[in-house]
Amino acid sequence: MSDARLTPEQTERIMEIAMDLAREGDTEQLAEFVDHGLPVDVADPNANTLLMLAAYHGHAETVRALLDRGANPDLRNARDQSPIAGAMFKGADDVVALLREAGADLDAGTPSARDTAAMFGRQHLLTD
Repeated sequence: MSDARLTPEQTERIMEIAMDLAREGDTEQLAEFVDHGLPVDVADPNANTLLMLAAYHGHAETVRALLDRGANPDLRNARDQSPIAGAMFKGADDVVALLREAGADLDAGTPSARDTAAMFGRQHLLTD
């Protein structure tokens, strides 16, 4: 019987593909990766998770799919940025709403979602 484990090179390539799918908002293919064993909170060398990349690029459907699969809305990247602050920065109101519904911490990271909202006049996104 052969060893079915992936080589480090194969694992790295799968990660790169998954990160690209998150950036592009290819929800269906990305969900398949996660449904077949890719950890939903996997991160790139800069600690950007799939959720961070999907949120920053404004892909609400992808964000919803990742949250539905258990993605942590509060994991910050190496620059201490949170997914909700990234979505706020980019003006992705629908993504901000999804992350708020998922319980994202509005005070996490630097700058926080609250600080980002104040900087860009988007405080209305933080109220119910």
